[in-house]
Amino acid sequence: MDDMNVNNVPQQNPVPPMQVGPQPQNIALCIILSLVTCGIYMYYWIYRLTEDAKLLNNDPNATSGGMVVLLSLVTCGIYLWYWLYKQGDSIDQAKTARGFASSNTGVLYLILGLVGLSIVSIALMQNEINNMAQQA
Repeated sequence: MDDMNVNNVPQQNPVPPMQVGPQPQNIALCIILSLVTCGIYMYYWIYRLTEDAKLLNNDPNATSGGMVVLLSLVTCGIYLWYWLYKQGDSIDQAKTARGFASSNTGVLYLILGLVGLSIVSIALMQNEINNMAQQA
């Protein structure tokens, strides 16, 4: 009976507000989980980064995180190199839109990926997204 108000209408619990925009991620934890799971967590991390970049750029027509993961798996990682470059451009656009200085980080991410340091590129991307999320 204590769940009823004076009009005998059940009270509803308030719904917490939706989180708009990307949430900062712990980079060290993401790296450790990627290593412990032999790279499986890294694909979830890539999914999250792609979706966060879509939110930051307000671009619903950008490639979805699921499609990026699928194409990366199907092409045995070759699509990941393309994604590293394009994601760098996407993050640069988001930084420029917010008034932050940006450079052509897509080239840096691609070079790191080509020499086998894709996880470093992904960590750098997460750092940029964390910085923008905290400034918002």
